[in-house]
Amino acid sequence: MAHFAQLNEQGIVTQVIVVANDELLVDGVEDEAKGVAFCQSLFGGDWKQTSYSGSIRKNYAGLGYTYDAKRDAFIPPQPYPSWVLVEETCNWIAPVSYPTNGGIYQWDETTAAWVEFIKENQ
Repeated sequence: MAHFAQLNEQGIVTQVIVVANDELLVDGVEDEAKGVAFCQSLFGGDWKQTSYSGSIRKNYAGLGYTYDAKRDAFIPPQPYPSWVLVEETCNWIAPVSYPTNGGIYQWDETTAAWVEFIKENQ
């Protein structure tokens, strides 16, 4: 089984489907082009293969992710304007590291800081 993501004109993932091996194997080896052709025969449009392990295109494609052709990667939506993209993983990180004191925090974009919202031991 393999997974394929359909992209709209802006490269945004609009759906992800599972394709059976008999639709994409050539001599026992997965062939992305064959899988893409199968997806196009069913739904039309632009398709890219993705994988749960991230072994293809850095991240598993989810709805709303963007396919970046230059990086050949699926990139999740940016959670906050201040967060930066890590080139190696194509994931977003906060400009300030998450606290490690055992509390539970949420990001506050206004202050560009982690704010504790559940106190430890309560």
